[in-house]
Amino acid sequence: MTMWHFISDHISEATGSLFVCQKRTAAHGGDTHECFVIRDDTRRFFVKVRPDDTTCPLRCEMEGLKALESTGTVMTPHVVCYGVTEDKPTGFEYLVLNHIRFVENPADWHAMGAQLARLHQVTQSRFGWSANNFIGASVQSNIWHHDWATFYAEYRIGSMLERLSTKGHKLTQADIFVTKIQQLLATHQPAPSLVHGDLWSGNAGFCTKGPILFDPAVYVGDRETDIAMTRLFGGFPSSFYEGYDTVFPLDASYPQRENLYQLYHVLNHALLFTGAYLSQAKSAIMALEKQF
Repeated sequence: MTMWHFISDHISEATGSLFVCQKRTAAHGGDTHECFVIRDDTRRFFVKVRPDDTTCPLRCEMEGLKALESTGTVMTPHVVCYGVTEDKPTGFEYLVLNHIRFVENPADWHAMGAQLARLHQVTQSRFGWSANNFIGASVQSNIWHHDWATFYAEYRIGSMLERLSTKGHKLTQADIFVTKIQQLLATHQPAPSLVHGDLWSGNAGFCTKGPILFDPAVYVGDRETDIAMTRLFGGFPSSFYEGYDTVFPLDASYPQRENLYQLYHVLNHALLFTGAYLSQAKSAIMALEKQF
């Protein structure tokens, strides 16, 4: 059975209505998988496919999308089905989502900010996630922890610094730097909020029903980490932040932590792409060391 027959059968089972892929078109997608729009006479689906190598990033994405959708606060692509094909000699991991028709509607930035604020009001009793997942193409280290300062210092910044060092990029004395971060965050006691985790402009858009978020790197953390990410790599329009503040205003001390929370993503880009991101990471670390 070919991969597309296998996926068509799974869609039929998941939706309770026969689906036979009659046409597939390559679509713009991520760095670790291929994307396609598949269709029959009446329906279309968005499919992500990659060779199955046991790391299961698409399963992690599925779990993140379901976690966000379950809150009822933000719109995400709906997960139709997920699985691994039985192709030989190697199978393929796939994730099928409902097809989204994106539109340009800048007036909805305010609504997107308000919806994100409502997501951040969904809290739990501790920080982290039940398993490692992915931030872009990088593994995102997770564990459940009751102390935010320790979690962020060790499982966000410390984890990235260690992997960069393994690749020959020692940007600072990691142990000392991690300890300083813990000390810097020690008096900051945020509520454990469900966060998107990778919220930049490329992972947010608008459809006919309103704002929609996708490609998450979900975990339970400080809500400010999502806001800090939105201000990196170009930022969101001011109406987004106005919408957010109408529902869940940020603490006045947030600007003191913005650069620290952005560092995680800068380090990840340095890990994935090196080049100018390494220089940016070094500069960010030096600036934080002066703040210490």
